[in-house]
Amino acid sequence: MAALDLLGRRWTLRVIWELHRHDTPIGFRDLQRRCDDMSSSVLSTRLTELREADIAGRTPDGAWQLTPLGEDLVTAMGPLSEWSRVWAERRW
Repeated sequence: MAALDLLGRRWTLRVIWELHRHDTPIGFRDLQRRCDDMSSSVLSTRLTELREADIAGRTPDGAWQLTPLGEDLVTAMGPLSEWSRVWAERRW
């Protein structure tokens, strides 16, 4: 339930997606822009939560990236992503 609570928070999945999709560490401001300019306070909160859950971490230069556990999460969400694609095609 704790994982579902974390993943269900607004913007959390978007942050994970952006960190995964670029596959290289990304700075805070670039991540904020890629997340449709979400507020810095919300992004900071989500990144702190993801860091505390060992899903995201910082590089020595302060950029953000997914941890191995975070990458495992993205892999585990693969079937849901596929289901979502099929669902969207049927709806539209």
